[in-house]
Amino acid sequence: MIINRYLFREILNPMLAILAVLVIIFASYLAATYLADAVLGNLPLVAVALLIAIKISISLEILLPVTLLLSVVIAFGRLYKDSEMTALASCGISSGQTLKPVLYLATVVAVAGACSSLFIRPAAFDHIYRMKARAERDMDIGLMEGGQFYELQSGTMVFFAERFVQNPVRAQQVFIRSQGGDEIKIICAEQVRQRLDKDSGRRFLLFNKGQMVEFASQDRGGKVTDFQEATYFLDPPESALKNYKRKAASTARLMRSDQLEDIAELQWRLTTPLSTLLLALIGVPLSRTNPRKGKYARVGLAVVIFAVYYNLFVVAKTWVEEGIVAPFPGIWWVPALLAVFLLVLLRRAARR
Repeated sequence: MIINRYLFREILNPMLAILAVLVIIFASYLAATYLADAVLGNLPLVAVALLIAIKISISLEILLPVTLLLSVVIAFGRLYKDSEMTALASCGISSGQTLKPVLYLATVVAVAGACSSLFIRPAAFDHIYRMKARAERDMDIGLMEGGQFYELQSGTMVFFAERFVQNPVRAQQVFIRSQGGDEIKIICAEQVRQRLDKDSGRRFLLFNKGQMVEFASQDRGGKVTDFQEATYFLDPPESALKNYKRKAASTARLMRSDQLEDIAELQWRLTTPLSTLLLALIGVPLSRTNPRKGKYARVGLAVVIFAVYYNLFVVAKTWVEEGIVAPFPGIWWVPALLAVFLLVLLRRAARR
C-alpha cells in the first residue's frame, strides 16, 4: 500500500540518522574510557578497538528501542505539523490503519533487538571477559608509569610502584595487594622484575628485598615474612574465566537456573522485544500535537518517558535479584505499566 510505504520512509529516515548519532556518541565515550587504559598499558590498541565494537553491539538492545521511539515521534510530528494526518483522515484512513506500518517496522526492529539481547549480548560479554583476562595475564610493567595504582585480575590485585627503570625493565619501591577468597596478601619490595616461566608459559613477578604480610580478612593476626627474593605468579586467563559471569551465560543456561540473579537476567533479555513494540506504538499517539508547535514538540517528553521506563527496569531487576519481588511478576510489571499507558493514550486519541 502506498500509504504504508510512505510512512515506512518517514520513520526510517530519522531512525537511521538518530541511530548513527547515538552510536557515534557512545563510541566516543567508550574510546575515552578504554584509551586511558591503553595509555597506561593495561590494554593494547587492537583490543580497545575490538572492545568498542563489541560494546556497541551490546548497546543495540537499548539503542534500538529509544531510536525507534524518537523516530516515530518525529515522523508523525511532522505529519501533524503539515496537516497530513488530517488529510489522511479525510481520505478515510483511520488512526488504527496508521498503526499498522509502525507495528510492522517495530516487529522487525524487535526481532533484531531480541537477537542482540538473547544471543549477541552473552557472547559479547563472554568475549570481553576473556579479553580482559588475557590482557591482565599479559600485562607488561614496561608500559606502566610510576606513581599510578593499577587494578589487575578483575580488581583482586592492586599494583603500585614509585618509579620504573628501563634496560633492564624493573619497578622500584613496589606495593602489591592481592586477595583470594578471605586471604589477603600484601607485598612490599625494593624492586620487582617481570619474567616468563618457559615450562608453564605463565608470567610471574620476581621480587627482591622485601616483606610479605598474609592474613585472613575475617580473623585477627597474620604472618609476616621477610625475603631476599620471592616470586608471584600471575593467574592465567583460564582461572579468571572459571568464575561464573551471569551476563556471559547463555540464555539456555539461564532458563535452567533457579537462582534469582539468573532469573532477573533472563527476564531482562526477554523483555527487550516487548519493550521495542510498546515504545514504538506509544510514539504514534504521543506525537499528536498542534501544527503550530512543530514536529519536535514531543521529543523531550519521549526522552523522559524512555528514561523513566529504563530506570524502572533497572530497579525492578534489582528487586528480583535481592528477593524483594518474586520471580513472578518479576520485572514484567514494568512493560505491563507501559502497556496500560499505551491504552490510555490510544483511548484519548480516539476520543479526540
